[in-house]
Formats: sequence, C-alpha cells, structure tokens
Amino acid sequence: MANYHVFLVFVQIGIFTVFAKPQVPCYFIFGDSLVDSGNNNELVTKAKANYLPYGIDFPQGATGRFTNGRTMADIIGELLDFDEFIPAYATATDEQINKGVNYGSGGAGIRRGTGRHLGGRISLDRQLNNHNATISRFVRLQRNSTIVNEEYLKMCLYIVNIGSNDYINNYLRPTLYTSSHKFTPFQYATILIQQYSQQLKRLYKMGARKIVLFGLAPIGCTPGEISICPKKEERCVKSINGAVAVFNNKLRLLVDKLNNDKRDAKFTFINVTHISLVQQVMPLPNLPCCKLKVDGQCAPTTVTCLVRALSIYYDGFHPTEFANNIIAKRSYVAVSHMDASPYDISHLVQL
Repeated sequence: MANYHVFLVFVQIGIFTVFAKPQVPCYFIFGDSLVDSGNNNELVTKAKANYLPYGIDFPQGATGRFTNGRTMADIIGELLDFDEFIPAYATATDEQINKGVNYGSGGAGIRRGTGRHLGGRISLDRQLNNHNATISRFVRLQRNSTIVNEEYLKMCLYIVNIGSNDYINNYLRPTLYTSSHKFTPFQYATILIQQYSQQLKRLYKMGARKIVLFGLAPIGCTPGEISICPKKEERCVKSINGAVAVFNNKLRLLVDKLNNDKRDAKFTFINVTHISLVQQVMPLPNLPCCKLKVDGQCAPTTVTCLVRALSIYYDGFHPTEFANNIIAKRSYVAVSHMDASPYDISHLVQL
C-alpha cells in the first residue's frame, strides 16, 4: 500500500478530445499500489484490490486498482494520447507490449523486504527483472536489429512511483521491521536513495532515457497514519512528514546528479508534496471514503461516500480518482515551477 496527499485545487487545463497519435511510442510504469492495475490479483497477499468497492467508478469494475476509478498512471496515459490503458505485466499480450507495460505492485518497495508481512508483492528489483524479460520478448517478436529496438525504447516514457511502502510498510512499523531501530530518518533516506540510484541506473542500461520520478506525498496526513498515531494529531503527523521530506530532498538531488552523469538521458522529479500544499488554502478532511479494515484498505462491498469527487482518500492510504486526476494533470502540465523539476511530462516527451 501507499499514499498520496492530494488537495482540491481548481486548475484550468485543456481537455484532450482529439484522437491523436500517442506522444511517445511506448509508456512503461513502475511502482506500488498507486499505479498497480492488477499485477497483485493472482498473488497470495493482503495487498490486493480486485473487489468492490475498489473500481466502483472504473469502466471495467474492480480490476485491482487501489482506488474508485483511474490511477494517476492511467490518466497520464490518456494525456499522452494512448487510446487504451497500459496493460498489467501479469496479463500483457504479445500484441500489447510494444505500447508499454505496467509493472506496479501493491506493497512493493525500493527495499526487497518492504511489505513482507503483507505476503506476495513485486519489489522494484523484480519489476526491473520483468522489464528485462519484456524487452527480450519485444526483440524476439520484432525480429529487428538490436540497434533499431534500442532506439525505439529510448523514445518511450518511463515513470517510477515508489518509496511510500518503505515507510508505511517498513520504517513506520517498528514491531515488524528493525529499520527504525537501526537508522535515523536521515540515515534511512540515505540508504533508500543509494539503492534507488542503482535501480535507476539499471533501468537506464535497459534503454530508458525519459524517466519521471515521483516524490512521496506527506504520508503523515493519510487517515491510516493519523489513526494509529499515539498523539492523535488532528491534521498530520509532523514527525512522519519530516522523515518523508528528507527522502524527497535527497531524491531531487539524485535527479540532478543523474542528469549530470547521464547526459543522453532526461530525468525529472515530480514534487507531490508541493502540489499537496494547496490544501492550506482549501482544506478537505483527511477522511477515508469507505469503511476500513484493520490494514487500512476498504472492507469488501462496503458503502462509500456519495460524492467521491469531494474526497482526497478512498481508503486509509490511497487517493480517489479525483485526487489522482490533479496529480496526473499537474505532473503533465506544471502549474507552478515547483511542481516538476527540471521538466513537466509534456515538455519531457518533446525532448
């Protein structure tokens, strides 16, 4: 599981209604439950969402998406002019993989051990293994030269949205994991970024050149974390948000370093925390839209809030489609220079 803390903001952004050729030839998605579109459905795990009320507003119903409708990765795909959602790796056919694959997995983390108490999940390392298998499959199907395939992959867009579980389902669970006993928040963020850096360099070696990295939202503002905080802080748990801020600052520096070291690639950072600060102006309650189970997910077939477009969180940790829409649009077209650095997605895909 993972989270966004996204807030109500009225932004005038153009609506894309023309059926155009996709702005990139393919689109690959890595991450956790914020982008999972069904990869966990067949796993033995608590981290799955292939039951109602998840998907209540999605055309195909409960597909495994941890929200009421589309994920932010789905919406970004629409903004890129793809006419279909990018398929989950678990179900992607030979005919589909040339347009991209979604490797996201609920409970996944940068660290392999993250989320182990949930059961099955596909860590970022394993997602990269799956991507390598996809590339081999793609090359075999195309029967083209290696050079042609490498040039094709360099034009594609890659997004990575991961790290929330390394806090929610690792560092912030001291009775299940030792990380918070061993490391200060600064030390832990340093370790995460070091491992993340190696994983991103591996992605680069597999041909990725346009890579979008999503920062973490203020995890301390999720209903799940607020409910278990001993101090019962009303709006947000400040100590948790402070730890997340350390990670985000280091991730931004990593993006700068990668852009300096890999001159033929373009990395960019999406500042989800900054986007979320708009709630300071128009506050919405940090309340879930469904009745929760102990683990913070929706109870099966529970009744949900009637106006889901007025809710930030669908369950204890995951955003509603409404919130996903705001994040997706502001990552695609930045409203503030602080939203994306050094490029928003609409500029990145043109480079």
